[in-house]
Amino acid sequence: MRQERGEESMGFEYMDKEPEEVRRLIREGVIQSPTTGMCGGYAQGNLVVLPQELAWDFLLFCQRNPRSCPLLEVSDAGSRSFPLTAKGSDITKDIPRYRVYEYGICTGEYTDVSELFEEYQKNRGKLVSFLIGCSFSFETALLEAGIPVRQIEEGVNVPMFYTDIPCIPAGVFSGNMVVSMRPIPHHQVSGAVAITASMPRVHGAPVHIGYPEVLGIKDISKPDFGDSVTVYDGEVPVFWPCGVTPQAVVMNSKPPFVITHSPGHMFITDLKNAELKN
Repeated sequence: MRQERGEESMGFEYMDKEPEEVRRLIREGVIQSPTTGMCGGYAQGNLVVLPQELAWDFLLFCQRNPRSCPLLEVSDAGSRSFPLTAKGSDITKDIPRYRVYEYGICTGEYTDVSELFEEYQKNRGKLVSFLIGCSFSFETALLEAGIPVRQIEEGVNVPMFYTDIPCIPAGVFSGNMVVSMRPIPHHQVSGAVAITASMPRVHGAPVHIGYPEVLGIKDISKPDFGDSVTVYDGEVPVFWPCGVTPQAVVMNSKPPFVITHSPGHMFITDLKNAELKN
């Protein structure tokens, strides 16, 4: 197990690669960068791994908040694989960078959490893993329609922000929505809305367009997660629900142990984005 610091350069050379190959490269430590732009046309997902005794509460939280937490798959208790969305996958090794939270505090970032996963199960009980749809999945469709995706153009991670929008609580879990932002030219906003609305299992349509202060965001040049991007004249900031919401909820609700992806470092599935439309 290796704890890592720092950020690697973005890997857009993997846009045309197959998911199985990219997961293998991630598992081998070749890829440690954010996955935006990788495996074009394939769905990516957010990860939440938590103790089995909290799984029902979290499942209920996802069902009550489908915009922020659209479920793609839930693992069997104790399993390290998502067999329906990525045959042969290893949840503990197939994401470039992970975060571990204990009682709401991030205690480390890792490129491999297999030892932590097995140690917990040996001493404390089974874990259940949740795969939640990611807005990276609809970016290929935006690009194919000629709509720019700024973080891909600039080779950085997507900007993400805390908001004042409360999620519907469930059991021990409560907190506010996190959103991702992409600047869109004014004349293409309606097209971006239509394209993303057709993909509700990866967050769907924007939650807000144009006025970040309405969401409680004071400065879009200073994201809470990810990187800032350029907003040109004639563009409007568009905000989508984000799968980092569970991490904000974890920090607010303080469960004893949770493994997540590091923001922007996603699990790449074998699902075609076209399979996730309506």
